[in-house]
Amino acid sequence: MSDELQIRLMTADDFEFADSLRAAVGWNQTLHDWRRLLALEPGGCFVVEWKGQRVGTGTTTCYGNELAWIGMIITHPDFRRLGIGKAMMNHCIAHLQAKPIRCIKLDATPLGKPLYLQLGFQEEWSLARWQTESPQIPKCNTGRLRQLHSFDWAALADVDENAFGVRRRRQLELLGRQSRGAWLAEREGRVTGYGMWREGTRANYLGPIVCESDDDALPLVAQLLSEARGRTVYWDVPGATTSAVEIAKQCGFAQQRPLIRMFLGENAKPGIPTKQFAIAGPTTG
Repeated sequence: MSDELQIRLMTADDFEFADSLRAAVGWNQTLHDWRRLLALEPGGCFVVEWKGQRVGTGTTTCYGNELAWIGMIITHPDFRRLGIGKAMMNHCIAHLQAKPIRCIKLDATPLGKPLYLQLGFQEEWSLARWQTESPQIPKCNTGRLRQLHSFDWAALADVDENAFGVRRRRQLELLGRQSRGAWLAEREGRVTGYGMWREGTRANYLGPIVCESDDDALPLVAQLLSEARGRTVYWDVPGATTSAVEIAKQCGFAQQRPLIRMFLGENAKPGIPTKQFAIAGPTTG
């Protein structure tokens, strides 16, 4: 690493800088997202300095030793082409492999994919961001839905683990506190699905949404959209979840941009993407 470039741990004093950097590249996260990422991994969020000036960020999120996520790799537009993003990626990978973490994942844009391939990542599956300015709320029976309560976390985490591949209860609890709406689907007193939505700086964000069957997806989406409408809505959908893609079209969404889920290491617990009707976000999966 060049003497001009230094990477250090992020602190709460960096939030204002980090959010200004996020704004400079036009991403949708908020200060709440930065706080959540640092709360989840206080020893795994970083700031890059170039000649003493803060110019970039990177975050990691660990789900035990089985899986970790790399996100928020941002370089200030005035400091691109200096190798800052690649240096941050190498730093995050080395940090996670030293733990050690069995598998590292990220959600890449097509533009970022060549770098990640160079670093040893492989493609897992495709996803896409869908967007609407005015969602069309489908008519359906929402009678099996109820609002999420604090006593539901264990059951919700069980359903989520089956779909996502590893347990991420703490992440979901922090997302639940940040979300403006969180709902469960139940059958015979058993949780079979859930969904959340939260506010972003540019749009409301639909996700995560996880369902054991397609039957619960439409009511959950309808309920969440009835609360999230009034602003642009983003929805990140795995390509394999064709029923979610069809619901998105039915609700007036159009595909905004493609993404690629990639992994490094042994992908021993890949989860079931067809049960993931919306991811939690590209920064954490």
